Amino acid sequence: MTRFSGLAALAAIMMTAAFSAHAAEEYDPAKVSDSLKAIFQFGSAQTKQALNANTVTMITGTIGGTYVQFGADLSSVLDEGNKLRVLPIVGRGSVQSVADILFLQGVDLGVVRADTLDYLERKGFAHDIKKQFTYVTKLYNEEMQVIAPLSVHSLRELDGKRVSVDLPDGGTFVTALTTFERLGLNASNFRYVEQRIAMERLKKGELDAVIVVGGKPYKSVSNFVNDGGRFHLVNVDYERPLQTDYLPATLTSKDYPNLIAEGDKVDTIAVPAVLAAYNWAPNTDRYRKLSLFVDAFFSKFPGFQKPPFHPKWKEVSLSAPLAGWQRFPYAKQWLETHSFEGSARDRFDDFMKQSNAAKRVQSDADREALFKQFQAWEAERTGNTRAQTGQR
Repeated sequence: MTRFSGLAALAAIMMTAAFSAHAAEEYDPAKVSDSLKAIFQFGSAQTKQALNANTVTMITGTIGGTYVQFGADLSSVLDEGNKLRVLPIVGRGSVQSVADILFLQGVDLGVVRADTLDYLERKGFAHDIKKQFTYVTKLYNEEMQVIAPLSVHSLRELDGKRVSVDLPDGGTFVTALTTFERLGLNASNFRYVEQRIAMERLKKGELDAVIVVGGKPYKSVSNFVNDGGRFHLVNVDYERPLQTDYLPATLTSKDYPNLIAEGDKVDTIAVPAVLAAYNWAPNTDRYRKLSLFVDAFFSKFPGFQKPPFHPKWKEVSLSAPLAGWQRFPYAKQWLETHSFEGSARDRFDDFMKQSNAAKRVQSDADREALFKQFQAWEAERTGNTRAQTGQR
């Protein structure tokens, strides 16, 4: 019995050891995680070099905004161990992101609003700043959302009123101030308050309106608790002074059931968001890393327009031109090499040649305004088509 018990115990030990060895072989974390490998090889110069060689750092936006969600989506899809890693950083808004791309060590690219660079030039903060930037792609259109009491019916009624336009590091105040200046409205009572705080002050009557500029559905607007239905989204008419830099847009009850009655819609304006980078020389390592990013991003782009990624991806057209900006050379080369879809400008030109609308266009300004409306219509039509076919 003693010998049998000893053999049994030995067999049990051997089985346990074999199982453990098998488990270790099958579930060794060092074989499935480059991050754990880095920890196990702590102090290795080779590991440090490998981790940094192909990591692209992207400055995004504030928590709750669309920029930060796009950064998370890009990281989720494009990360491929040491071959490429996309490292999104929570940012502070468009103006700060411009500074970060220019001056912050390690920031390779970021999301900025198309009107931000023009604002910095116009106000004398920068000179020829666009020459220092390239764009990988135009992303999506960011709508202006104006939350105000039901007694306010249009943006013009906020002339000289206490309007919150977020913090001055971001881009909302740029678009809001530009809009007010173009329309001849008094912006002297603008308040620079973080959105969540501003919305609480609006409910207390300490503010007359809160302006948010971001891709719909914007989280902080969707989460706004409309106590007793006292507030709504205000119309922003697409007036001629706005047509050089902005697009017409529409908000519906499906976007914001908390602020728009069922079946109703609100007209507003929108400004493009841009995936921008510093204008690195082609023979630099930073240019090489951005080229790796473009290869992965453009190749896998169709996947971003399906669930579970942000619905604003449906608006993105990689080949869309951006007036006044120069495209990152490798991105331009990639699109040409892969014979990517024709640009919106080309499709618009074809439309004008075949349409009687061309006869009614009196000036270049009228043509540009019509083109912007064509872009907005096309983006909305594309989004609706994909929704109907289940391609979100």
